[in-house]
Amino acid sequence: MLPWKRLLRPLAALLLTATVAVVPAATVAHASDAPSRGWNDWSCKPSAAHPRPVVLVHGTFANSVDNWLALAPYLENRDYCVFSFDYGQLSGVPLFYGLGPIDKSAEQLKTFVDKVLAATGAPETDLVGHSQGGLMPRYYLRFLGGAAKVNALVGIAPDNHGTTLSGITNLLPYFPGVQDLLTTNTPALADQVVGSPFLTKLNEGGDTVPGVKYTVLATRYDEVVTPYRSQFLSGSGVHNVLLQDLCPLDLSEHVAIGLFDRIAFHEVANALDPAHATATTCASALS
Repeated sequence: MLPWKRLLRPLAALLLTATVAVVPAATVAHASDAPSRGWNDWSCKPSAAHPRPVVLVHGTFANSVDNWLALAPYLENRDYCVFSFDYGQLSGVPLFYGLGPIDKSAEQLKTFVDKVLAATGAPETDLVGHSQGGLMPRYYLRFLGGAAKVNALVGIAPDNHGTTLSGITNLLPYFPGVQDLLTTNTPALADQVVGSPFLTKLNEGGDTVPGVKYTVLATRYDEVVTPYRSQFLSGSGVHNVLLQDLCPLDLSEHVAIGLFDRIAFHEVANALDPAHATATTCASALS
């Protein structure tokens, strides 16, 4: 592939950022409430087989419905109580979430987890997040008392150590004002750039906290969180997975791995119920 073609997707992400920052948002329908049946069923009580509710945490520019139209039913059909929520909304920007300061979004996660635990009667939950949704909960676990309420965190293509956006972020110093634009108008994006103050604070002293099991699912074709190996965590209780080690034919990139990759979903199910885990192969796409 020509070099300029490799730059198109991350460049589009930056252009979308600028658009969100400077163009007034149109009024659109709010999509924060998932279907009342299946997931976000507040009458759901965890089963003996799956005693912990699962909270799904969407990524940047996503929301609590669109990010989970495939994974939520996949887990619900396997007898999990599944919940999702919107976080990180910016004033005047409907539909797109995950744009506010990540530490403030972690506070919203804390509130939502407490609500889920109160409704289900469970002492702990499991978290599954895509992209920023796999990163942000780590702040909750480390700084907001989440470790006492979370059994496992499964990150699908999480930017645990930030992203270079295929090298695009290295160009920010050469464009005066762009970094300030990101920080002021879309703080979550600035927080996710390699070397940001947020990431420095989060990762100082180690990637993990005691008592929580961590799983990271990555794809070598990720064009958003780069380099892809920066997604992996170090520490006890960590299981790092490269999908292509399980199925070389899996071509999912950053979006597909979270939205509809059933090979990744099979690994999510394994992480949530390791006692009954089964081998993940290319055939898992049909499971």
